[in-house]
Amino acid sequence: MRRALFLLFLALTSFVFAQQPQVPEIQFQSVPNFLKLPADLYLGEAAGVAVNSRGHIFVLSRGNTAGPAYGAAAAQLLEFAADGKFLREIGHNLYAWSFAHAVKVDKDDNIWVADKGSDMVIKFNAEGRMVMVFGRKQEASDEETSPLPHPRPPSPPVDGMFRQVTDMAWDKAGNTYISDGYINSRIAKIDKNGNWIKSWGEPGDQPGQFNVPHSIAIDAENHVYVADRGNRRIQVFDSDGKFLRQITIDVPFDANARPAIGNKPVLPITGAQTMAPGSPWAICITPAPNQVLFSSDAYPGRIYKLGLDGKVLGVFGESGKQLKQFGWIHEIACPSESELYVSELLNWRVQKLILFAGH
Repeated sequence: MRRALFLLFLALTSFVFAQQPQVPEIQFQSVPNFLKLPADLYLGEAAGVAVNSRGHIFVLSRGNTAGPAYGAAAAQLLEFAADGKFLREIGHNLYAWSFAHAVKVDKDDNIWVADKGSDMVIKFNAEGRMVMVFGRKQEASDEETSPLPHPRPPSPPVDGMFRQVTDMAWDKAGNTYISDGYINSRIAKIDKNGNWIKSWGEPGDQPGQFNVPHSIAIDAENHVYVADRGNRRIQVFDSDGKFLRQITIDVPFDANARPAIGNKPVLPITGAQTMAPGSPWAICITPAPNQVLFSSDAYPGRIYKLGLDGKVLGVFGESGKQLKQFGWIHEIACPSESELYVSELLNWRVQKLILFAGH
């Protein structure tokens, strides 16, 4: 009888596992030597990457570093042609350059940069001229100027000001949504003329609260997706900040996977989930009409393809230093479902990825 029951248990277990959907491994390639840098120009940590309507690639690098190891200014914006040929540097010696975080291009090919070090967001036009600034960096002459404190709870946020800002995105009406960021842990909404409308969110782990909103994207329905990195989730809101749902990414991985740097995380992680598998460092949504979402984590160093409903459609990549391996992807540009650009902090590079058909 026991043997019969055991065999029945095995059969039922096999049936259950057979019914569970398997996440397919997406086949892809990385284009070798894609960006052609001049002989005297180097990337530092590649914090951001974006693509405009002409296929030009914008790379925000923590290069061109000036100053001491602590408190150095580390930000440089570079433009490349669609074939990877270097075109120009934008904003050389810009007052806002301090510590690069993210670059995006809007539907009119304006170029936007979030600088975490200066607490500023800068809008350039397509010609590379600065046309709008948001936030204000600390005054160099002020005796109080210093690295921002991180009190718990934080000091109240101030409208129009940021503290370690991270990213930006736009809805159909041209409103800008800014993830503000490591300290304030909120989302700011600004109209197309640059007027502050509102903000929502605060530090915490409940719906509508954040633990480092690190990346932001908006779909064709004006739903706002926020990579709530420290809480290991993507929160989805309407354009007024009403919480709609959350997405968590839970895909099995090799327990022997090595981190890109540092000790292997001891799982489960308690507290901030930055290094937890599936924790979203960067998110990107492809253009309409058939939109999908891509998200990356730092460990085990993969990229996930999801439907906008949160269903994981595929996974690929691993930590490492070779092509098709990743060292802390910090931003993703996804001009199509089969073409991605990823900027990496640890490997000081941008990879152009081609995803094969059928995935």
